[in-house]
Amino acid sequence: MSDVALPEYKAKDFATDQDVRWCPGCGDYAVLTAMKKMCATLGVDKKDIVFVSGIGCAARFPYYMDTYGAHTIHGRAPAFATGVKLANPELTVFLVSGDGDLLSIGGNHTIHALRRNIDINIILLNNKIYGLTKGQYSPTSEVGKVTKSTPYGSLDAPLNPIALAIASGCTFIARTIDVDVKNMTVLLERGYQHKGTSFIEVYQDCNVFNHQTWFYATQKDTKLDTTIMLEHGKPMIFGAESDKGLRRVGDNVEVVSLGDGVTEDDLLVHDELNLEQAFLLSQMFSPAFPEAMGVLYVNTDKPTYNEMMHEQVQEVISRNKGKTLQALVTGSNTWTVE
Repeated sequence: MSDVALPEYKAKDFATDQDVRWCPGCGDYAVLTAMKKMCATLGVDKKDIVFVSGIGCAARFPYYMDTYGAHTIHGRAPAFATGVKLANPELTVFLVSGDGDLLSIGGNHTIHALRRNIDINIILLNNKIYGLTKGQYSPTSEVGKVTKSTPYGSLDAPLNPIALAIASGCTFIARTIDVDVKNMTVLLERGYQHKGTSFIEVYQDCNVFNHQTWFYATQKDTKLDTTIMLEHGKPMIFGAESDKGLRRVGDNVEVVSLGDGVTEDDLLVHDELNLEQAFLLSQMFSPAFPEAMGVLYVNTDKPTYNEMMHEQVQEVISRNKGKTLQALVTGSNTWTVE
């Protein structure tokens, strides 16, 4: 990276001359706003930032950020992002794409990017639908979802992105919602600061083909009862009157009302380092439970793939110092054919 003093950026400095071609009212606009705000605070030169995407509405992101970018092929964005980071570890790499791209055709690539712990930032925009191709059901669509490709209702159980990230060994896992730009900006920066793979699921509204799918988590009269904002070291309290909480019962979690002998001391305290607790939080869905927002899990002990790879390369170079290219190619496995 450059040693020259970096310019002071504002969010508008990351806007491009491209017309934003998302539908009016799309939740992607809020994500773009949060991303510009966050990038302006990083102290990183724009030429050292790369946005990578696959195919889908969300995948137009690289066109709208005044940085380097790559609009790649369907489902393969994690492979491209991995290659960019390995080729130049000094770059800051963001991968932005949708639930269809990253969890269907790209599910395998997403899993392996997460397990390797390469130092990239994955932002999954989850609208539970295929928006670009006009409204087919996606891997996160609910059972019974009636769409153009499931006219009698989907039979598939939806894939759980947070649980997938936990099972894959991801070291930074968070969730937010498109209308909460303030919290999203904070999470994006925390993901950037994390050394390793950060995975942030964004509940995003497709107001044309799947409008109101997240309304329970966004509307003023329901969101405080259907979501819970996690704070490390704080008891898990939620509700419009802050009168509900989560309590551990054996291997499960239950919703309780404060009062009548139940106090804050009885509630779960959020611990970002607790993997078991993160998994329990990943299994909570409205209306039975509030859905967890914020940072669910962080692991700072696992080395990054890019660091290990470059260390290995340097070790091999050192060990083979003085050898010719021919010797490296042939090694000891040679044959003489007569």
